[in-house]
Amino acid sequence: MESQQTALPKLFIGIDIHKRSWKVHCTTDLFCGKSFSMPPDPELLLIYVTKHFPGHEVSTAYEAGCCGYYAHRCFVSYGWGSLVVNPADIHRKGKERHTKTDRIDAQLISRELRDGRLESIAVPEREREQLRSLFRRRNDLVKDFRRVRSYIKMQLLY
Repeated sequence: MESQQTALPKLFIGIDIHKRSWKVHCTTDLFCGKSFSMPPDPELLLIYVTKHFPGHEVSTAYEAGCCGYYAHRCFVSYGWGSLVVNPADIHRKGKERHTKTDRIDAQLISRELRDGRLESIAVPEREREQLRSLFRRRNDLVKDFRRVRSYIKMQLLY
């Protein structure tokens, strides 16, 4: 009698995303994995995962930040599960609270993802995100205009 695999092996990827590079930590059900640095390109991560972890069910998570939701949208388009998490929701124990590096952050995100303790924030649709960006830019311009106008009045008063 032959044994058959009934469940897909799972891969959990924690990513610390920055503008110039990503720190990635891969964990599976069976082993803790490894950390590595890579250029900030979701396509390269897809190539890495398909080469080293074929047939795995992939879940990714990263902290919400200034880099937006582009990576999340790419991961979802690959058929992966993806979470964008609030950095304050990542549980840190003892020494982890005081030691903060990109590698440790990626490991923590991967561990929390594997243990099922992470919840995603609400990721807005692309159109809503663009409108939000437009409104924020308008508010910045209005603040700048008021500041300059106040500065000119101050100089004229002087």
